[in-house]
Amino acid sequence: MRLSVYNRATMSSAESRNNPRACTRASEIGQYTYCARAWWLGAVQGVRPANVEALEEGQLAHRRHGRQVVAYHRLRTLGYVLLAAALLVSAILIGMLIRG
Repeated sequence: MRLSVYNRATMSSAESRNNPRACTRASEIGQYTYCARAWWLGAVQGVRPANVEALEEGQLAHRRHGRQVVAYHRLRTLGYVLLAAALLVSAILIGMLIRG
């Protein structure tokens, strides 16, 4: 059963807790902001988009990109750690050379 905005707003808190569709997700707010009609068709009328395959491909592409971003940040952190280690070793070696 799809809930209208009116039904969601008039539910008691107990009904709301027992119904997973009673909560409006952040993605729904974004969709509503982008196109209120598209949100209404999907959330209230239950109409599925015609380009489901393209949407799934887009979600997959976003997940792949997200993994690449995480890998980039890990490699950058590793680079900083290795740079700090190299500077520390260099400082130690220079100190040993100065002392003789």
